[in-house]
Amino acid sequence: QLQASGGGLVQAGGSLSLSCAASGRDFSSYVMGWFRQAPGKERDIVARISLSGRSTYYADSVKGRFTISRDNAKNTVYLQMNSLKPEDTAVYYCAAKYGGLWSSDDYGYWGQGTLVTVSS
Repeated sequence: QLQASGGGLVQAGGSLSLSCAASGRDFSSYVMGWFRQAPGKERDIVARISLSGRSTYYADSVKGRFTISRDNAKNTVYLQMNSLKPEDTAVYYCAAKYGGLWSSDDYGYWGQGTLVTVSS
């Protein structure tokens, strides 16, 4: 089970930090990802992080502004979001993937989503 938190309302240029706590064992065996879905749009990958945390991927739209990290001892993955823009407004979801291709967006486990609203 994945529980995301940390969303809220922030002004453009501001920062927010999202957390996603996982229950169960073997958290370190899962690639973790953050996705987002804006109103009327499809859900897209924002970032993903490897089992150890040494490898990361970012969507072009957030590169240089967002940072994904994980703490395997705490079963938690984070998304630090800086220099937020109104177009970052979306429901953000964390997800877990066991095995498969690094680049695949086929995640088997999803959190409930947390709303991030960036005002202009």
